[in-house]
Amino acid sequence: MTTWTEPPAWEERYGGTTAVWSGHPNRWLVHEASGLAPGTALDAGCGEGGDALWLAAHGWRVTAVDFAAAGLARAAAADPDGQVQWVRADLRSWIPPASYDLVSVQFLHPAADVRAAVLARLAAAVAPGGTLLVVGHNVAGMGGHHPDGMYPGAAELAAELDPAGWEIVAEDRQRPATGHETDHGTTLTDAVLVARRR
Repeated sequence: MTTWTEPPAWEERYGGTTAVWSGHPNRWLVHEASGLAPGTALDAGCGEGGDALWLAAHGWRVTAVDFAAAGLARAAAADPDGQVQWVRADLRSWIPPASYDLVSVQFLHPAADVRAAVLARLAAAVAPGGTLLVVGHNVAGMGGHHPDGMYPGAAELAAELDPAGWEIVAEDRQRPATGHETDHGTTLTDAVLVARRR
């Protein structure tokens, strides 16, 4: 059975005739990154590229990674000037080749058995003084049909970082549901981890 943690499901989803996402950047990325000085950024799980393109438009030098070729093709088509470096790789095994001033992980949701390892590799790619931003659906707002551990809360995400090496803000934040999300109600709760490397 194909699951949403595997590439074939996303190739099929992105392979349709219409965009899957809005093309707009995620709200918590805009909220947090707007206060940062632009530098190098890694968009981990970039999908169709809305976040990466927003970062590039605001002065960031962006590397954007996803395992779905169809999603990356859509992203590259929206980037005719080649502002973003688009990389096809599976974040479950990919090791970032550089350090970044911002590592953004928006609604990635790897399976629970690999989440800690994925987060550890991405956290290791944050440069000194840089920021790790992880945003995901909080399981409390996602109903009972999702795998246990796949949608951790903010405190659970924060517990995977060593506080001696990070200044950590972990919050469960509410926002209006949009598009397909309204199946879960009018308001959703996101787990938001903002960690600055000391």
